Amino acid sequence: MLENINSPEDLKKLSILEEQKLAEEIRKYILDVVSQNGGHLASNLGVVELTLALHNAFDFKKDKIVWDVGHQTYVHKILTGRKEALKTLRTLNGIAGFPKTNESPYDFFNTGHSSTSISAALGMARARDLKGENYSVLAVIGDGAMTGGMALEALNDVGYSKTKMTIILNDNEMSISPNIGGLNMLLSKLRTKKMYTRSNVIMKKRISKIPVIGKPIVKMVQIIKRSIKQLIIPKMFFEDIGFTYLGPVDGHNLEELQSILTLSKQIDNPVLIHVLTKKGKGYEIAEKNPDKFHATGPFDIETGKSKKEKGKDYSKVFGDKLVELAKKNEKIVAITASMKDGTGLTKFSEEFPDRFFDIGIAEQHALGLAAGMAIDGMIPVVPIYSSFYQRAYDQVIHDIALQNLPVIMCVDRAGIVGADGETHQGTLDMAFFRLVPNLTILAPKDFQELEDMLAFAVELKKPVVIRYPRGGEDKEPFEKHENIEEGKAEILKEGKDISIFTIGKTVARGIKIAKKLQNMNIDAEVINVRFLKPLDVETLKKSIEKTKKVITIEDGTIINGLGTAIKELIIDNHMKDVEVKTYAYPDKFIQHGSVDELEKIYHLDEDDIVEDIQKHIELELNKRNEDEKETEENLNENKEKDKNVKAEEVKKNNKHKNKKNKKVKIGEMKHK
Repeated sequence: MLENINSPEDLKKLSILEEQKLAEEIRKYILDVVSQNGGHLASNLGVVELTLALHNAFDFKKDKIVWDVGHQTYVHKILTGRKEALKTLRTLNGIAGFPKTNESPYDFFNTGHSSTSISAALGMARARDLKGENYSVLAVIGDGAMTGGMALEALNDVGYSKTKMTIILNDNEMSISPNIGGLNMLLSKLRTKKMYTRSNVIMKKRISKIPVIGKPIVKMVQIIKRSIKQLIIPKMFFEDIGFTYLGPVDGHNLEELQSILTLSKQIDNPVLIHVLTKKGKGYEIAEKNPDKFHATGPFDIETGKSKKEKGKDYSKVFGDKLVELAKKNEKIVAITASMKDGTGLTKFSEEFPDRFFDIGIAEQHALGLAAGMAIDGMIPVVPIYSSFYQRAYDQVIHDIALQNLPVIMCVDRAGIVGADGETHQGTLDMAFFRLVPNLTILAPKDFQELEDMLAFAVELKKPVVIRYPRGGEDKEPFEKHENIEEGKAEILKEGKDISIFTIGKTVARGIKIAKKLQNMNIDAEVINVRFLKPLDVETLKKSIEKTKKVITIEDGTIINGLGTAIKELIIDNHMKDVEVKTYAYPDKFIQHGSVDELEKIYHLDEDDIVEDIQKHIELELNKRNEDEKETEENLNENKEKDKNVKAEEVKKNNKHKNKKNKKVKIGEMKHK
């Protein structure tokens, strides 16, 4: 079946039985691709039938759909002409793992973060109405994303405005009860029929006209009806805020899905369709371990085991150290925004269940909660991915920093993360955190320094940001680890020709670069800055004054990071004749690809930096040689001029002497 599907039009020609066969083939195809490339597996296996039904019931050449988060769009991509391209999933210059408007006309909105779809879809629906156009607008959102504040804000607006649009609630956490499901299908069909709505209104009007008892009867019937609906139909919350609620419907029953989606188009008010799906559907290993297979690297299909053995990483080191510290300090609590496993908090949650809080996908709430706990004497530790910390920036400023509260904000996945691309790269955190007063910002060079920084932060009693990358530390261990002192950098190697200032993950690269430069007779000083804020001005200033040449290396954006901080230091201290070169990511959103590939593209790998420094030094030496040659030529020219001047003077003196002698002789002759 799959071989013949190249567009949604091909899908519409199939019977239900053929679509069911296609669903099986699509699952196998996705499984093959993700086992090779890695990606989001469980969520995509769970929406196969839902995606088929959506493309059958709607025409997305004119209708529009927004996928929340968007990591579940592999089936959508297969059906919209990107079947072969899916084989390049998450590879450099290959297909993205999320919707991209520049990738296909069937992708209507770029997504990658949670809880944004309803707002975007409502915006599209309002634009449609203002332009007087006629098409359907849908948002597909998971039950997890519904915990996000933005989703709830949008729901409130949609229900109040009565704008015509459809929300598909993809609920993959509930089991399906056939009786309730069937009954609700019946109720859903009844409620979508115009005759039902019309007769309902007519009956209300007629009964209301009965003297004395009419209106009380209507009111009583409404109360009874509502009570029955509360018992039979779940999620009455949606009805209460203005939606027509349809479902729940079996998300793996194509016939039911297509029927309810078609019926929903007849309703002029906002519609919410409750679809029950199973994560990892069709692949038993993923069904049993949906969290593990939410996002995965390449794996063996037969066993489900990763093809690449997972080693120790920063998230695990953080989690283990936090447990160790929490055993000694009862004030330490941990908060996660639905990322317990990803951020290394699984062990903490098991050891200290009363001090662990998973608040769902709600980063703003996570930091507001942390602020409230901190002001009452607790020490909250909040690990969140770098790209998700953006979602809680106001809480960092207003609730934590402004009140100078001891909240420890651990920024996981800082810097480039690779295959997830633009929406997940963590290149902006140093820049936006550095703007906030009262924050202490650190980045460790290795695992041990992360542990030391975490212990330091617990005792500091101030708001702290500790950023660290995805994955493991550098293979070559560091020879020294000085104690962490507030605002104190660490000199790893002394030198006289050039200063290398670096922070976090890139410190190891700075040491390697210095070794290579040594072989070129360039003596580099390497300083692990450690604190982006407060900066160790004295240590850095001494190094700058000594070498007059500075390079900075960081795994963040070139704007407002370490490089900017060093340039500000130079200007503020009126330091003259200092050359500065910053190695960082450009002021742009970084595409998907492996970390190594992206570092090579942006010339931030070790060899490219060494080559660039060498070229710079050679240019400088050439300029110096040219200057020296020019100076020598000028000296020679001046010497020649001096020689000529002296010769002229000698000649002039001789002439004057001869003239004088001649006069003397004439005088003598006259005298004689």
